[in-house]
Amino acid sequence: MMEKKTLVEAIQYQEERFTKKILFQKGDSVMFMLNFMPGQQLPAHKHPGADVFILALKGNGIINVNDVEQDLAEGDVIHLTGDESFSYRNNGHQPASLHVVISKVPGPAYTQEIS
Repeated sequence: MMEKKTLVEAIQYQEERFTKKILFQKGDSVMFMLNFMPGQQLPAHKHPGADVFILALKGNGIINVNDVEQDLAEGDVIHLTGDESFSYRNNGHQPASLHVVISKVPGPAYTQEIS
């Protein structure tokens, strides 16, 4: 059954720390927003066995993937494999929000042809 939500509900900032607001969680897949005030950051981490898709919805920052830093500007979209270590820092002067989808990579049982 279809579910509908608005991104506005998930864009909430806190002075103390970044926020994570889950929009959908179905099986091994999850969609959420990460919201950062200037200077806030997401520590380096991995999502083994998954694909990670990130849309920089608002603001600008720096994403570090396997110790390589690059700008992540509003409107940029990236894909990471779960084995890549990444972190994010809002280095701008405005709040930033990242729309994130983490999807489990199908195992061998899912990739076999159905006869």
